[in-house]
Amino acid sequence: MRDSDMLTCLQMTRRYLLQKSGYGLGACALSTLFQQDCSAVGKGNPLAVRKPHFPARAKSVIYIHLVGAPSHLDLFDFKPELQKRNGELCPDEFFVGKKLAFIRKQPTLLGTPKDPRYEYKKCGQSGIEISNLLPNLQKVADEMCVIKTVTTEQFNHAPAQLHLLTGFGRFGRPSIGSWATYGLGSENQNLPGFVVLITGNVAGAGSSAWGSGFIPSVYQGVEFRSQGDPVLFLSNPKGVSVESRRRIIDSVNRLNQVEYADVADPEIETRINQYEMAYRMQTSVPELMDIESETKQTHELYGTLPGKPSFANNCLLARRLVERGVRFVQLFDSGWDMHSGVFKSLPKKCEQVDRPIAALLKDLKQRGLLDETLVVWSSEFGRTPMAQGTNGMDKVLTVGRDHHKEGFALWMAGGGVKGGHVHGKTDELGYAPVENRVDTHDLNATIMHLLGMDHERLTFKYQGRQYRLTDIFGNVIQEVLS
Repeated sequence: MRDSDMLTCLQMTRRYLLQKSGYGLGACALSTLFQQDCSAVGKGNPLAVRKPHFPARAKSVIYIHLVGAPSHLDLFDFKPELQKRNGELCPDEFFVGKKLAFIRKQPTLLGTPKDPRYEYKKCGQSGIEISNLLPNLQKVADEMCVIKTVTTEQFNHAPAQLHLLTGFGRFGRPSIGSWATYGLGSENQNLPGFVVLITGNVAGAGSSAWGSGFIPSVYQGVEFRSQGDPVLFLSNPKGVSVESRRRIIDSVNRLNQVEYADVADPEIETRINQYEMAYRMQTSVPELMDIESETKQTHELYGTLPGKPSFANNCLLARRLVERGVRFVQLFDSGWDMHSGVFKSLPKKCEQVDRPIAALLKDLKQRGLLDETLVVWSSEFGRTPMAQGTNGMDKVLTVGRDHHKEGFALWMAGGGVKGGHVHGKTDELGYAPVENRVDTHDLNATIMHLLGMDHERLTFKYQGRQYRLTDIFGNVIQEVLS
């Protein structure tokens, strides 16, 4: 050490040292706090089964999300008055000062076509009204609990998908499936706790709709593909044996464990568990995806096409997943964004999903799984009772419906909800709730309740505050519980 350096050290006071190094010390302290937040999951297997807050009604969830939003007014919420007033200029209160995605000038009202395909029928012993576009769902109406008064804050696809599925209209929050697996783990340690199946493209929120946000990524949804390897790189490369793969994983995980012991980063623990999961999945996933092993009667029930990607195949796979103990299965089906040609496109899309969804409910019930499996049918918002594009029914094949956040319908079945029940009522033109308004936070609080989780207690500390799926909102919809 030079004499000048020695002199500087001797002259340096404690106050001077703290002043000069304060930013560095503060950063170290902040880093420690963040590490404490992020390591809230703790050590051990993050997907191990955990006890719910109270006895659960449902063990698993199959969450069907129709991307783009079907016209609920033409499927589950028939409005004779809207049909009667078709073509009239819409009331000012439906347009003036309202946020609409594409309608720019005051539109006309748009009723359901007077066509046998679109007629509504009272179904089952409960008498729930369902459109003839969904003849198979009409036969299982007594299993369904239809909620007609769901509202959301968002009127564009990505924010609305995020608001529904993560509780917040911007990117960065954990999805509902991630919250469920974080809170409860999974009953199958050879498969992910949260699996995603997709038909078409998921526009808008994309993979954030099943992401884990700021909680450890072991809880994010894992997308299973319908062709090739169900999960990318699941198969061993040519020349790599099972034994070689085992040795590689063991060696990598020993290094990861050394690093985890040093820094306690939960993402390292996630990496260790995911390597192990991937190894076990090499055996369990091919057996799972082999839907050809199902009976001929089952394939006829669902309308499946083994070897070809389809929504029907995904519905059957969803049953196979919950049957094996997977906690949360999310199905996405695109093609429901009908700004034009709604009455031309809707029958085609309904035909694709009606039979397999009804089959899923029947199949779960036959196997004794429906009582412990909650099935949710959802979209990010509804469709307007006003016409977009060409006004009036004279151009029935070109007219469409815009995004609608003020009130729309979805349904649930099994897992502790009342079958054959209708909750809520919209006004005579189907614009907004007049009885039992339901916010999307209420829906999420109810799903968590059915899983045995108190949505106010299921939290994760991040950046110094506690977060939850429902943020500071949400009430369990007691009237829909069986």
